[in-house]
Amino acid sequence: MTTPSTDTPARLLHLLSLLQTPREWPGGELADRLGVSRRTVRRDIDRLRDLGYPVQATLGTDGGYRLVAGKALPPLVLDDEEAVAIAVGLRAGAGHAVEGVEEASVRALAKLEQVLPGRLRHRVATLQAATIPLTSGDGATIAPGTLTVIASATAGTERLRFHYRAADGSETRRLVEPCRLVSTGRRWYLVAYDIDRAAWRTFRVDRLTEPFATGARFAPREVPDGDAAAFVRRSVSSRGAGAYELDVEFAAPVEAVAERIPAAVGPLEALPDGSGCRLRATTSDAVEWMAVRLAMTGLDFRVRGPEELISAVRELGQRMVRGAPL
Repeated sequence: MTTPSTDTPARLLHLLSLLQTPREWPGGELADRLGVSRRTVRRDIDRLRDLGYPVQATLGTDGGYRLVAGKALPPLVLDDEEAVAIAVGLRAGAGHAVEGVEEASVRALAKLEQVLPGRLRHRVATLQAATIPLTSGDGATIAPGTLTVIASATAGTERLRFHYRAADGSETRRLVEPCRLVSTGRRWYLVAYDIDRAAWRTFRVDRLTEPFATGARFAPREVPDGDAAAFVRRSVSSRGAGAYELDVEFAAPVEAVAERIPAAVGPLEALPDGSGCRLRATTSDAVEWMAVRLAMTGLDFRVRGPEELISAVRELGQRMVRGAPL
């Protein structure tokens, strides 16, 4: 039996950490681990239930306890190794705009890094520096810290300062009210209200450096048309250079395609005959990358335009055939 614990909060955290392991714990074993009586274990279980943790008990000579899925997600208790593993995984995904790792993942990373002790932050940074990711496409690499600063300022409605490099290479200092981070799967964009220009702007996050949350609060504004992803699409298409009209039909319903194509790429509409759906949007993504993106959906599709994309898809298909001869 371990040394008895008289610190109730610490004992509850220890108990919660044990219960979060996917197994059933006999009451006697929990009592031994915590250094208390079985009666105290039962009282502590009741306290956890009062806090919203769904602890299930089983009957028997040595009744057991386990944590089950509930209607809400109560706070988790992570040990050092678990916290480091989660932070490294989130940083790796967020830093390279991996498709499917959206703003929610960045918010989770911001919350976790905010409460990590200094010793664990150092371990996370060391592991990240020693890791060489294998990324696909031509998406730009982004420092995860940049994303977490932006996400924290957005969630806290704090004005944000940063240096920004435009497409022509010119650099400016910006003060903005951040609204949303939007991931296209290949790039991250920040939708924000530019204070000095008194207008809404879209910023490529890979061109943004030295972000700093000023601490000055602001009242959230309504993004144009109420849709940050649509605003990014319009902003990117209006820049003209390299933009083209994408027109693709999928032999799959809207729901299936939406799971494989980020909403920021463009809107999907069901075909009148019910045979599938259609994607029509303006984009500046390289046609070679778009051909790969379409192939990676794993769905049957037909490109209606533009001709450059049709050629890129055809060339990609021929290359795949040559790479796997019969």
